[in-house]
Amino acid sequence: MPVLEVQDATLATYAAQLNLLLQQCVAAGASIGFIAPLSDDKAAAFWANVHQSVQSGERRMALVLDDDGRVLGTVQLVLDMPQNGQHRAEIAKLMVAPDARRRGNARSLMQWAEDVCRAEQRSLIVLDTRTGDAAEPLYFSLGFQLAGTIPAYAMSDTGTLDSTSIMYKQLLRE
Repeated sequence: MPVLEVQDATLATYAAQLNLLLQQCVAAGASIGFIAPLSDDKAAAFWANVHQSVQSGERRMALVLDDDGRVLGTVQLVLDMPQNGQHRAEIAKLMVAPDARRRGNARSLMQWAEDVCRAEQRSLIVLDTRTGDAAEPLYFSLGFQLAGTIPAYAMSDTGTLDSTSIMYKQLLRE
């Protein structure tokens, strides 16, 4: 899938679709920091913060679009790290529309993130995901390793406290 890196204008162009994507993913049970149902206002506020972060260079963001220009998925790569962590980056908010999953969209987005890491001289990528979530096998297939789990890390829509898996991937310098 072709991946489009987000610029200021791009984010504004796709704002409504990004709100919908976030709401669909949360409604489908994605553990990405929100509890369903997610209001339009909360979704818009989230993307406004992301926009500021992209503008400042703290993070980079990419989209996967279908042939009609529909946003199928997105990922963010946090590059703003402390002075002793300039060699690493963090994956944030990998989202793929429920009806566009298992078609290589997430894999394409993760490959983009790795490519950016290499270009930015980052040798370590970290992420967290709900333990046992459908994304875990994807991350393992991409070469990520489990560093450990934290019990009762995040609350689900049903009120249960779910564990999170902390994962990492070391990139070879080319």
